[in-house]
Amino acid sequence: MSEPSPTRPKRRGRLFRFAAALLVLCGVAAYLVVQYVTGGGGARGCKVVSSDGDGTSFEFTPEQAVNAATIAAVGTGRAMPERAVTIALATALQESGLRNIGHGDRDSLGLFQQRPSQGWGTEQQIMDPAYAAGIFYAHLAKVPHYTDLPLTEAAQEVQRSGYPEAYAKHERDATLLAEALTGRAAATLTCDGHPDGTATATGPDAVRTALVRDFGRDALQETGAEVGGTPVPSPSPSPSVTATAQGRTVTVPVPQGAKVDAIGRGERQRGWQVAQWAVANSSTLHIQRVSYAGREWTAGSGGGEWRTTAEGGTAGAAASLEVVRIVAGQ
Repeated sequence: MSEPSPTRPKRRGRLFRFAAALLVLCGVAAYLVVQYVTGGGGARGCKVVSSDGDGTSFEFTPEQAVNAATIAAVGTGRAMPERAVTIALATALQESGLRNIGHGDRDSLGLFQQRPSQGWGTEQQIMDPAYAAGIFYAHLAKVPHYTDLPLTEAAQEVQRSGYPEAYAKHERDATLLAEALTGRAAATLTCDGHPDGTATATGPDAVRTALVRDFGRDALQETGAEVGGTPVPSPSPSPSVTATAQGRTVTVPVPQGAKVDAIGRGERQRGWQVAQWAVANSSTLHIQRVSYAGREWTAGSGGGEWRTTAEGGTAGAAASLEVVRIVAGQ
């Protein structure tokens, strides 16, 4: 009797290894697809909750938080209503997962997947989140009665997407983000604040630069400061830098009174916008603490929860409404 040939077991072994390798590749591909669609990995780092107390929430990454805060700040700076900010955020969630990506369908780029060949700007401009948000709002403002349209219709009027119904699935999450990042919902956005390794500059100067980038240079210059050799008139709010024992603090005054801005927001709402903008930027700018209106957020403390502070009586509570304090690390 002849001995069994070793060829067949070897062939089975090769087939098994090939099948195992194929399964691993499929798993990696599926993971990358999920990463692209959702805009980040398992460790989220930031969370926004509903101010209605109904338990609705949205978890997202520090990268997404920075981009969302920029989109909201640019919108309110252009006197766009909260509905416009919601539409912009839902659009960016669908188009890029709120990530500033340098690729897409054909020559599409950036947060909103805008195309240089279609007149949206140069590649460099489109990859600037503040510019990309601004040009999106400029187009949205031309859509008649866009605030009365279903979100997916308003977004489609700007984007001309091949999948216009896709924007609708992001409306809930975009609404939560817009409520927090326009300041209408107070103390609803938190981040753990752990440095994400992407910062190219830290400290108070980096915070001030980012504030001017998102909210606009003229709105955030110190009284008596000069820009390009030209004196800047007394603006509001105006950030200043002061030294503290724990680090360095950027203070953004929030003038009090009955004054409302062009979109009907009171000063307190504007203060909460700046405060939650700072939390959203905490990982990138290494922000350690933010305080406003008798509440304080601290990086890494209980997941970055907002906690009530002892203000020292009525006078102290009133004073806490007059300034947003942002403590930046080195």
